Amino acid sequence: MFRIQTMNKISSLGLELFPRGKYEVASEIPHPDAILVRSADLHAVEIPQSVLAVARAGAGYNNIPVNACSARGIAVFNTPGGNANAVKELVLAALLISSRNILGGVNWGASLAGKSDEVPDLVEKEKSRFEGPELRGKTLGIVGLGAIGVMVANDAVALGMDVIGYDPYISVDAAWNLSRQVIRADTLEGLLSKADYVTLHMPLSDETKGLLNAEKLRFMKKGARIVNLARGGLVNEADIIDALNSKKLSVYVTDFPSAELLACPSAVCIPHLGASTPEAEDNCAIMAVRQLMDYLESGTVRNSVNFPKCRLEQHSPFRLLVVNRNIPNMVGQITTILAEENNNILDLINHHRDDYAYNIIDTEQRIPENTLERLLAVEGIIRVRELEQGG
Repeated sequence: MFRIQTMNKISSLGLELFPRGKYEVASEIPHPDAILVRSADLHAVEIPQSVLAVARAGAGYNNIPVNACSARGIAVFNTPGGNANAVKELVLAALLISSRNILGGVNWGASLAGKSDEVPDLVEKEKSRFEGPELRGKTLGIVGLGAIGVMVANDAVALGMDVIGYDPYISVDAAWNLSRQVIRADTLEGLLSKADYVTLHMPLSDETKGLLNAEKLRFMKKGARIVNLARGGLVNEADIIDALNSKKLSVYVTDFPSAELLACPSAVCIPHLGASTPEAEDNCAIMAVRQLMDYLESGTVRNSVNFPKCRLEQHSPFRLLVVNRNIPNMVGQITTILAEENNNILDLINHHRDDYAYNIIDTEQRIPENTLERLLAVEGIIRVRELEQGG
């Protein structure tokens, strides 16, 4: 039986996928095989030695110590695309809010409460204060063309916007789904110089931290607008505020409020509502659970942030899974040990990602305990696991 520890409230539509009798799921559980998490900070938690995988029911994974997990052979999964539609809809709303001063008008309208018969005349007199441009015919620059960026791009095209996209690492799947009307920018600076609106859709990393700063903002048109519902750290906040105060930027809409941004009249702060829909929570939970089940039951890796994508059609009830450092002669050492133990290999796949590699090996016979111990003793091998279907 596999044991799953939940670190947050997880949608029941996801949890119900775990077959009863094969999985035990609880928030407090000894020696869990996997952890299912949403927003809980695992940096401050001692992850048990028994854990094989951590699944985040969401796209971001800053709350998970990925490097430490990799070093221990723990697969970390996220759910890209599970909340994509929810975020996309809020991005479209943010674009409209950044243009039409809808919030300013609504807040001013609320101040008219109690003025009775004066309201219609006051509205007609003052409505021009909240005038703003239409999106149609304007240029939208999208930085990051993953699941959300592609959806935003396609819908912006449908709204009549000219769309430019920048993503040097765009996936084949994303490219297939992207409208042909989206123009590719060769450089970030080139995109910024043409865009009336810019929206960010990328993970936060050492490479992307502070991506939009004073140096980059100088390329932008005067009066341009920025939407950032991805990660607050993608921009240099102080530089954004300076650009707003100097009127270089008209509006900055973000899902990540701070005291400084809340004090800036031209910043629109949304209280982290990007994925806050019941549909997104359900979708992410379902994806996370299915990925965990695939990994625990067959060793298949999908949507891992630290392991390579890896799947092998099973040709034997006996399967060996090996996590090792990506160094020379690892596969040779593994196969040699199996040969010395007279265990025939029926099929094998080896993929690597950065500093780590992952192997799925189907064998003719069951792997005895002493063979597993020999493999684990090889320098560079981090984790060894045997699966026996029907065993």
